[in-house]
Amino acid sequence: MNIALIIAGGVGARMHQSIPKQFLTVDERPVIVYTLEAFQNHPDIDAIAVVCIEGWENVLSAYASQFNITKLKHIIPGGKNGQDSIRNGVYELEKHYSPDDVVLIHDAIRPMVSPEIISDCIVKTKKHGCAIAVIPCAEAMVITDDGETSDKCYPRDELKRTQTPQGFKIGKICDLHRRALEAGITNSVASVSLMIEMGEKVYFSVGSEKNIKLTTVDDIDIFKALLNVRRSDWFKS
Repeated sequence: MNIALIIAGGVGARMHQSIPKQFLTVDERPVIVYTLEAFQNHPDIDAIAVVCIEGWENVLSAYASQFNITKLKHIIPGGKNGQDSIRNGVYELEKHYSPDDVVLIHDAIRPMVSPEIISDCIVKTKKHGCAIAVIPCAEAMVITDDGETSDKCYPRDELKRTQTPQGFKIGKICDLHRRALEAGITNSVASVSLMIEMGEKVYFSVGSEKNIKLTTVDDIDIFKALLNVRRSDWFKS
């Protein structure tokens, strides 16, 4: 089976809004609903689980009912940070699914994830045991010691920008989190960074510049523009 684990446990402080950014409404739909619909509509996704910020579980359930997210099977409490939330999620999935089943861990605030990105992550995870959506680094990269100046560049061809989904076999990611706790690693910024901190090799799957993460108000403006482009494409077809 292939299970989408949507991480919606954060408060979104950098958005400076009164509600968590994953529940902000954009063009008559909450952000998280766009994300859920991407996995709901993908034929290879069998179930959806959401790690949800405390106090918003009933809202999430209501949205799932309203927007016909029938694959939503699990709502799991968030943790004190991202690593905690993901660990809560994968430990819960471990109770219901096989160690060889695939989990795609995805940010609730990446609502533009495409079917192609989801499919490639599933295929690469089944082949390699894990897969991280990435895109090339197109900009010139500089190294700074003080945050204000630089006298060194870093070769951009050696860099990738990571996104989600990040796919794993359920048994593998649960074992990784157990070993990380034993090693005292408790606040890794992402599953990919946790893998590397634990000495594991990661494999790449396809990402996209359109697969944006909604972190600031500017990102919401970009998301709205991408929605309008997508709707134009639908109209022309």
